[in-house]
Amino acid sequence: MAAGMAIASEGGDNNIYNGKITAFVILSCMMAGMGGVIFGYDIGISGGVTSMEPFLEKFFPEVHRKMKEDTKISNYCKFDSQLLTSFTSSLYVAGLVASFVASSVTRAFGRKPSMLMGGAAFLAGSALGGAAVNVYMLIFGRLLLGVGVGFANQSVPLYLSEMAPARYRGAINNGFQFSIGIGALAANFINYGTEQIKGGWGWRVSLALAAVPASILTLGALFLPETPNSLLQRKSDHQKAKLMLQRVRGTNDVQAEFDDLLKASSTAKTINHPFKKIIQRKYRPQLVMAIAIPFFQQVTGINVIAFYAPLLFRTIGLGVSASLLSSVFSGIVGAGSTLISMFIVDRLGRKKLFLIGGIQMFVSQVIIGGVMAVQLGDQGTVSKGYSLLVLILICVYVAGFGWSWGPLGWLVPSEIFQLEIRSAGQSITVAVSFVFTFIVAQTFLAMLCHFKAGIFFFFGGWVVVMTAFMQLLLPETKNVPIEQMDRVWREHWFWKKYVGEVDEQGKMEEA
Repeated sequence: MAAGMAIASEGGDNNIYNGKITAFVILSCMMAGMGGVIFGYDIGISGGVTSMEPFLEKFFPEVHRKMKEDTKISNYCKFDSQLLTSFTSSLYVAGLVASFVASSVTRAFGRKPSMLMGGAAFLAGSALGGAAVNVYMLIFGRLLLGVGVGFANQSVPLYLSEMAPARYRGAINNGFQFSIGIGALAANFINYGTEQIKGGWGWRVSLALAAVPASILTLGALFLPETPNSLLQRKSDHQKAKLMLQRVRGTNDVQAEFDDLLKASSTAKTINHPFKKIIQRKYRPQLVMAIAIPFFQQVTGINVIAFYAPLLFRTIGLGVSASLLSSVFSGIVGAGSTLISMFIVDRLGRKKLFLIGGIQMFVSQVIIGGVMAVQLGDQGTVSKGYSLLVLILICVYVAGFGWSWGPLGWLVPSEIFQLEIRSAGQSITVAVSFVFTFIVAQTFLAMLCHFKAGIFFFFGGWVVVMTAFMQLLLPETKNVPIEQMDRVWREHWFWKKYVGEVDEQGKMEEA
């Protein structure tokens, strides 16, 4: 029996969207989720290999010398190298450029080709990284990985949101962040294993194994169906789109939802320049969120933990193997908390999870900063007891991110855009994310050197700002059908003065 959900339509009537979670949807979304796995794997793998001494000795000998020989340098400055951070952050420059190209591909050809191109680029990048003989080859491989991530991050969240029934959209879309967590966790396990390989070539295995999820995404994309939304937007084949919607929802009674898709599609087809359209006053709320959410997601400080956790653990005195094993623990916590969010996001709603996660991240960051300031110092060491406390607090922080800003930072932007600006809006979200990921990745080791333990207070302050912002300015979007999302802005205490005024002007002009 199909599960249904009643919603209020724009005209005040009650529409009923019929549908249920089908095996077809689950399999399609699992395959698309490989886009998240390759992103997570890359985040986890780069932090691990940069803590391996053979890797540092081959490509970054100056960093290796400071770490081994310079006893006067501050604990916080041992890994401060612009070349080392370029290895990590170069991916995001390529991803930034690729995300705008991916927007045009996604709009003109569909979500599926973007995923296919992303997987292929990532496959090539993993091959170059594993075979690298100099730092230039290494960074060029990272650039190709960035192209892959740019295409995947642009298309996969849209695909998941459009395939999911409104009632379960939060859970299914949070699967993207869960996939990122699984990818990062797999990378942490692999780094821990390859670091034990005698001969100093384990880092090659770590980098080359990125080809596994990339191959799955590339091959899987060949067999993925297009979303009904994309079919209508590109081809106007109503019969094919309706049949796909019936297959996706597991019922023949999809007329109410199909009518809303037709309405959204007809509007979208009148838009030739979506990037010009999205800056109009009526789309101001969506544009603000497309910029603010990915910016805030990066200044939570999570990528500091994701990229540099092994280096951070080495900073507080742990050995290479212990650092990599500690990253495994934090990775398990991150993936587990994201899994929990999949089950509660459509019950508690987005705003409550933002609040709970924000409080949790702020408290843990402040305590971590305090412990490191008091115990570590410039040349000191942290006792095993305090090292364990820092590890536990990092896991608490990662859990808070894992059920709030991690999944919701992708879910909310993917569900708030009308169809006519959806690909443009998602591109802006991904581009802003890449810009600030690059900035944070490129500057963190220098910031750690200068701010020392204060770096955690810096990111903690941003967590306070973003938590307040989301509570005041984000309307609750749980259970709202994606093609009727515009009504939540018209009912919001702040945004209605932008969206409402435009709607009234439009009605007057039509009259």
